[in-house]
Amino acid sequence: MAEQPDQIDFVWQGLDKNKKPIKGEIAAKNDMMAKSELRKMGFRVTKIKKKPKEFSLFGPKKQAITPGDIAIFARQLATMLQAGVALVQSFDIVGKGHENLSMRELILGIKADVETGDTLAESLRKRPIYFDELFCNLVEAGEKAGILEGLLGKIATYKEKTESMKKKIKKALTYPIAVLVVAFVVTTILLVFVVPVFAELFASFGADLPAFTLMVIHMSEWMQANWYYIIGIIVVFVKVFDYFKKRSPAFNHFLDRTLLKLPIVGVILNKSAIARFARTLSTMSAAGVPLVEALESVAGACGNIIYAEAVMKMREEVSMGQRLQAAMAMVGLFPHMVQQMIAIGEEAGSMDAMLAKVADFYDEEVDNLVDNLSSLMEPIIMVVLGILVGGLIVAMYLPIFKLGSAVG
Repeated sequence: MAEQPDQIDFVWQGLDKNKKPIKGEIAAKNDMMAKSELRKMGFRVTKIKKKPKEFSLFGPKKQAITPGDIAIFARQLATMLQAGVALVQSFDIVGKGHENLSMRELILGIKADVETGDTLAESLRKRPIYFDELFCNLVEAGEKAGILEGLLGKIATYKEKTESMKKKIKKALTYPIAVLVVAFVVTTILLVFVVPVFAELFASFGADLPAFTLMVIHMSEWMQANWYYIIGIIVVFVKVFDYFKKRSPAFNHFLDRTLLKLPIVGVILNKSAIARFARTLSTMSAAGVPLVEALESVAGACGNIIYAEAVMKMREEVSMGQRLQAAMAMVGLFPHMVQQMIAIGEEAGSMDAMLAKVADFYDEEVDNLVDNLSSLMEPIIMVVLGILVGGLIVAMYLPIFKLGSAVG
């Protein structure tokens, strides 16, 4: 329904039926009518005011839509529906209250589709960049079963935990890379700017220099003469890596397999892939999605090609009548504990609950490993930098010590 010309946009904060904080926007002739309308929706308003006019020298800026934004959208929509607000009206409240203009346009675009007769799942499938097949399948299952608000809550929880897991993995991978980058930058600065000053000083001595000092000076001279080659090689390497990462399945297969075999980091990646597998399958199972169909979505959510291929092999076995636990044993990637939990879940008919327990266990394992890695990497960084910087300093001061002992 179009807004009347004399209506004013208000921003409000309050509590829903479950006494959880909520906020949004509403159009009304005055604040009293806005409060009245919100009370009819089941909200208790604690604060309401006219929406301030947006002003920017260059106009409002659009921000990229992140997976975190999608998780928040799912949570907000679930809250609205649980509070008894109609779906279309929920889009209006959530969309207009969003600070990200790109997200606002996305939500109001979905609202327009639903108003013209599309189901929510159909509308989401028109936007595959933001809503993957797993998200759409769960929404479709919720609409068909009449439990959309409950499944949106499960989707929100799944998305939140998945994003949290991704951040942990990035944190784990960032530390080793940070060590290499910092070591390279510090070494380069010393070789390019500090060592030449000492080299000029040593040239005035006219005496033979220690072999270690000569080696460092030659490295400095080579780096000063070829720095542009070094930068060029780094740029080419990054470009080639990015090209093959985006276009070569064989390269991605090799990369994922190699990462899984790395010490410490490989353990974290293995455990995180198992956690994502269990979390995704638990969510799909709780939604009543058939196991064979669910495994196809789960494969794409594992975050690793090796695990994705294993899950697809499991899907083939399950489709031919094999039990999931037996199919997991055949691929040889899942620990015995996980297989036993799945077997218990299959026997007791509580697959989703058992998978959720597995996911929680491995989430905690990844948390502990990342924390341990962070604690371990701090002294390693200090040792590596100490060896590099200390080695260069010793190399530069050896001739001075030699000269001092000769004079003494």
